[in-house]
Amino acid sequence: MSVENLAETFVELADTLVAEFDPVEFMHLLADRCVDTLAVDAAGILLVDHHGELQVVGASTERTRLLELFELQHRRGPCMECYVTGAQVSLTDLGSVPQRWPDFSAMAVDAGFAAVHALPLRLRSETIGALNLFTARPGALDPAIIRIAQAMADVATIGLLQARVISHRELLAEQLQTALQGRVLIEQAKGVLAERLQVDMGQAFEMLRHYARSHNQYISVIAEAVIDGTIDLSTSQG
Repeated sequence: MSVENLAETFVELADTLVAEFDPVEFMHLLADRCVDTLAVDAAGILLVDHHGELQVVGASTERTRLLELFELQHRRGPCMECYVTGAQVSLTDLGSVPQRWPDFSAMAVDAGFAAVHALPLRLRSETIGALNLFTARPGALDPAIIRIAQAMADVATIGLLQARVISHRELLAEQLQTALQGRVLIEQAKGVLAERLQVDMGQAFEMLRHYARSHNQYISVIAEAVIDGTIDLSTSQG
């Protein structure tokens, strides 16, 4: 992890005051940059919606997204506790016994992970989600890495909330709901592409993301067009 790469990452995470700001893409950028710059193998992001329920809005891999969904469905695990308490939570050896959350730990191990570290996405005293870092090897992360990861989470939270100059609570509801609605469209479009092109869900997402970037469009807009049948991504493969 070079100083230059780390500086570029923080610039990216802070650059949200642009007309084309896309909250969904921003959450995936955060997950990807965690993997690129920190000593972790995967990352996932949970945000609270306007009903007070956590939702998965970003993940660096498909298996990570499924693991996050499993935890939300069972409403128990380190990421849930991190959001509820607003404090960092670490499980440094998911294969050891006994486990505090055995079902989550077993699924995480099956997914190829040996440790998880959950950090709050927070603005002052209010927590709006959690950033979850997964490693394939057991053990605690270096304290310096944890501090950098928490700083990235804090910058991303501020970035989400400063994207529009309106009151805090209106912005929180609007930006997070936009991200969640976009996430629903993307999941539907992934299913359409996976069935239509006979690819897996991870490949389907990368096709959506590549097409959106190459055409300078929101990924949620492309997802909606795929669902409506007005865009054919099969011609963009390869």
